[in-house]
Amino acid sequence: MTAIPAQPYSPSVPRVPRTRRLLPPPPGPRPRRGRGTSGPLRATLALVGLPLVAAVALPAAFAGGGTRRWFGGRAENQRAEAQAAKDAAAAAFYELDTAQRDLRISIETITAVDDSPAARRAVDGFEALSGRIDEASHRYIDAVDAHDLDRDDLEASAASRARVDLTAARDELGRVKRELDRFADGLGPLLGKAETQLARLAPAVERARQALLAASNALDTARGSGLSADDLAARLAALAPELTKLNQGAGQHGVPQTLERAERVTREAEAVRAEAERLPERAAEIDRRLVSLRTRAQALTTRSEQVEPVLSELRRRFAVACWQDLQHVPEVAGENLRQAEARLAEARTARGEQRWADATALLATVRALLNTTDEAVSAAGDRLRRLNAVQKDPEQEIERTRFAIRDAQRLAMAGRNTPDPRHARPLDDAVARLERAVAGLEGRHPDYWHFLTETEAVRTTVSRVVALIREERGAGAH
Repeated sequence: MTAIPAQPYSPSVPRVPRTRRLLPPPPGPRPRRGRGTSGPLRATLALVGLPLVAAVALPAAFAGGGTRRWFGGRAENQRAEAQAAKDAAAAAFYELDTAQRDLRISIETITAVDDSPAARRAVDGFEALSGRIDEASHRYIDAVDAHDLDRDDLEASAASRARVDLTAARDELGRVKRELDRFADGLGPLLGKAETQLARLAPAVERARQALLAASNALDTARGSGLSADDLAARLAALAPELTKLNQGAGQHGVPQTLERAERVTREAEAVRAEAERLPERAAEIDRRLVSLRTRAQALTTRSEQVEPVLSELRRRFAVACWQDLQHVPEVAGENLRQAEARLAEARTARGEQRWADATALLATVRALLNTTDEAVSAAGDRLRRLNAVQKDPEQEIERTRFAIRDAQRLAMAGRNTPDPRHARPLDDAVARLERAVAGLEGRHPDYWHFLTETEAVRTTVSRVVALIREERGAGAH
């Protein structure tokens, strides 16, 4: 059999849609306006014949040629404070943006694994929080766009307003950041569970792939030894679509479902591999059982032929009650043996066709038939043996039973002046029952089998009383 191809697995995680983010312009000074030499100034310099570089030494008497150094004092201080507020707001913005990105990854991890109400509440909470983050971000961006701190003619009042607006934007970003941090802390249990399952995902899928490959190799080995193993091949082929779904990834089928599928495929593939590896041994075992049961059937056939002579002697020497229940043993034994032979033939056919389950079931049926036959055939011989023994010396059976009763009576009286009625009554009944059985031996044709069954029943009753006494005393000791 060709092995199921091993395909690379790369789990994909479904993504939560991102809220559109407007990023501010990158930090740093913008190109300043009005710092070059004006067109009229260039023309004037050309007329008087001065070089262009000499313009830097001229007094600032030309309109449009002013620089920031002519606005000193309070305006420059306000500009610096506004710039510091802008830098602080930018840092707060990027810190919040980074935290939001990290939290989005956490939410995506949770939703990829968990579809519980708690996970859905986490997603809703994140979306609401994202809305507040966007509001704070837009406020910051608007504040940055509303104030050009690089203007040459920036007035102190404008710089002050910029500082106030940018500081307010920074504070709002900080408040939302703290809210985001609290929300992220509350996701700890959900995130831990999700990360645990994601950590299990890739190894589980890989185990499933390796189990399928091992099963395929074991099946090829079994077939190489001459065994067809069609049922195992069909079971393995049924797992191929499951491997396809595993390779399509958790993004398409979900993490929990993929984990469950991987574990199921692993179990089933390992079962196929184990059976394929055991197949040669199983075939050899069936062959041994076929030979063993065939030999046993032949031996029982020979033994069953001796039942009729045993019954004949029982009829001749003992009363009808001693052997009447054994009358049908020869017929039952013959029928069982015929059925056993038929089932053996079917089992050999199933073995030849490599229907291992059918062969095993048929051999179990043969064994049950032979066990029943063995018990019936043995019962006839055992009956004759026991009847011969009691006919020769019934006192041995009587003394054996009386000893059991006396031993139980001593135990019932141990440590007591009078026995417990629950113990004394069944023992007294046992004595009376034994006496009746002994009396039944008088006469010309005594029923020895009834006598034997009665003494056995008496001993059984006495054993139950002894067990009850010991149980009660053992419980009292504790």
